This record gives sequence, structure tokens and C-alpha cells, in this order.
Amino acid sequence: MGFYDEGFNRTPQNRQPKVWLISLVSAVVGGLIVLIMLPFLANVGLVPGSLDNEVAGSPETAVDSTPAQYQRTSVEVTSDITEVVEKVSDAIVGVVNIQQTADFFQQDIRNVERGTGSGVIFEKKDGQAYIVTNFHVIQGAKEVEISLANGERVPAELVGADPLTDLAVLSIDGQHVDTVAEFGDSDAIRTGEPAIAIGNPLGLDFSRTVTMGIISAKERSIEVQNGWELNVIQTDAAINPGNSGGALVNIAGQVIGINSLKIAEYGMQSGMLGASGTPVEGMGFAIPVNDAIPVIEDLMAHGKVLRPQMGIELIDLASIDSYHWHETLKLPRDVTQGVVIRAVRPMSAADKAGLKERDVIVAINGEEIANGIELRKYLYNKTKIGQTIEVKFYRDGLPMTVDLTLEQAEAIEQ
Repeated sequence: MGFYDEGFNRTPQNRQPKVWLISLVSAVVGGLIVLIMLPFLANVGLVPGSLDNEVAGSPETAVDSTPAQYQRTSVEVTSDITEVVEKVSDAIVGVVNIQQTADFFQQDIRNVERGTGSGVIFEKKDGQAYIVTNFHVIQGAKEVEISLANGERVPAELVGADPLTDLAVLSIDGQHVDTVAEFGDSDAIRTGEPAIAIGNPLGLDFSRTVTMGIISAKERSIEVQNGWELNVIQTDAAINPGNSGGALVNIAGQVIGINSLKIAEYGMQSGMLGASGTPVEGMGFAIPVNDAIPVIEDLMAHGKVLRPQMGIELIDLASIDSYHWHETLKLPRDVTQGVVIRAVRPMSAADKAGLKERDVIVAINGEEIANGIELRKYLYNKTKIGQTIEVKFYRDGLPMTVDLTLEQAEAIEQ
């Protein structure tokens, strides 16, 4: 025998029953038993996924052959943002600048719309409603119209304007107004908190558009004209042409700033451009409402802003190379903030008080002054024309004080 047959005992085939036949018979018998028992097992619930369950529409196995039925549901969505918009939106209006135009021969003179902006209804009294907007929105206007929340347009009267702060106040018949915006406290805002801009970007077709962002920075200083620096709030909420004069609102629905694209334009002209030379994005600016309120009150009372002045041209100490702090101005090492007098106007209050070029003002009436913004804010918010103030300053490194009587600033040409 060969290798594979070694040790294997063969058994004659006729001595053993055929195994395959036994297996086949067992399978057939077992299947018949299961088939006979299946209805009984299904009735007592011992067979999952039974035919009865499928017919009854069991959630595990049922197949619905009927067409799907689509149901429409209405979900009421409310949030802090939607509540703010509902509270303030009707107090935001469109401001239409209407100017006169004529043909070459001055024969056909007619009124045309030269532009639109936004405004905020902030007060209603004595049958009149008052609106604050930007000066550049109504600049050069022969007539001004207000577009209300319901689409109605009504004529407006100019109460007063201030080019320096880019603010103006208008009045309309109070019977058209039901909603008045509430002013908040712009000094209390914090960098990073939500900010909502509401206005009319690109015209009245997009009236009361809402954009949202955050407060990107407080107390930014932007030079707007003739060396005048304006304190502004920076936000990344979209502020586009037509948003000018609209509201920057906090999460409580209070107006904390008056949006001003014009300020952004001045800023970009001053070098706020990206590397490619195009204006950077995500940088909007608004006039803080705490700075706007004294201006609004003067415009309401006098039609112009009455400002106290010292009669100096100034520059922030922080803007000067620190080398000159000690070598030129001879300041002590612990003096790191203040305002440097660049020039004194002849016969001004400062000249009469004896202040000179290169004097460094560090405090007024005992309140520290860190820069030009703080000096102007103190003068405009805490002093009056004719008031005498105590000025602390350094001259040639020596601390000195002087009394100065504030005078009225000259009116700004409109």
C-alpha cells in the first residue's frame, strides 16, 4: 500500500447504514414538525416578527406602501436678539436728503434725492418727535424727509447740526410716532459683548436691516478733520453706506452708539488700509451715546454746540517718542501720560493763564488727564463756558498749577 493508506483500517461498506440517508430523513421530519407548530407559536407570541405583526403594522417590520404625507409645523422662535429688534426697530427711520438741481442754463430747477441715511427717534414731547442722525447725511439738503417704519414719508425740520462730531437733530410731527428708542450707558460697555446695528444700508429698499457682531474696542481715537480727534466705538457688526445715523444697540435694546460710516471713511483715508491697499473689513464705528448726548442737548437748546475751550493745540504724550519725554520735556520718570501743548493761541484763555508751548497737562481739577480724548471729554461733559478750572502741568520737569477761565469755542462752519 502507499504512504497515505498506512494504519487505516477499512470497514466493509455493507456493514454500516448509509449516513447521508439518515441525515436527509431527519431534516425532512424536523422541518415538518416546525411547519406544523409555527401557527401555534405565533399565536402565543413566541415568534418575533411574525406575519400577523407585519400585517398589523408592527413598528419593527411594517412597511407603509401609502404615499408619504408632509405636515407643516409653525415654530415660534424667540431670543434676546429678536426681542431687541422688536423693541427698537420702529424707532429707526430713513433720512432722505433732497437737494436742488438745475440744468446748464439754470432754467429747469427741481428737487432730487441726493442720498439716504438712517436716524434714531430718541424723544417725543410737545407734539414733536426728535431724531438724531449724522451731519453728513443731511449736509447740503434743501429739504429732508423721514421714512417711517410703516413706509410713510413725512417732512422734517432741521433743529441743529454739528459738523465736528458729525451729528444732527431733526424734528417731525409727533402724531406719526409711537416708538421711541432708549439711550443706554456707552461707558458701561465691555469689549466682546454683543452689538446690534440697525439701519438702512444701500437705501430704503433695505430699511431697518439688522446686523450683529461684538464690541471690538472702546474709546478708539480717529482724526476726522483739522486735527480733531473723535472718540468712537469699534464694532464688527456690518455698517454700510446708508447705515449712517442708525443705532448701535446693546443686548438690552438700548442705543449705545450712533453709527457713522463717514468716520470709517476718514479713518481709511488716514491709512487704515490692508496690505493690498483695499479697505479692511469688519471695522465699523459709532459715536458713543454718552458723547452724543451733550451735543444733542446743545443742538436742541441752541441749534449749535456751545463748547468751552482753553485755546491750545495739543498732542498726546504717548504719541511722542519716549526719548523726548526726558531729554526735551524733562519729565520725571513716573510721568507717562498727559497732553503736550503744541501751540497756544494768542489772547486765548490758555494764553491769559500763562500756559506755554511744551507744557504737559496731567490733571484738571484734580482729575488725571491721560490724553486729548479725556481732556475734551472732561471739558465738554463736566465744565461750562466761563467756569474757572485748575490745571496741573509740568514745565521743564517741575510740577505747576494755574487757574484758567474757559471761553466759548468759535462756531464750526457747516
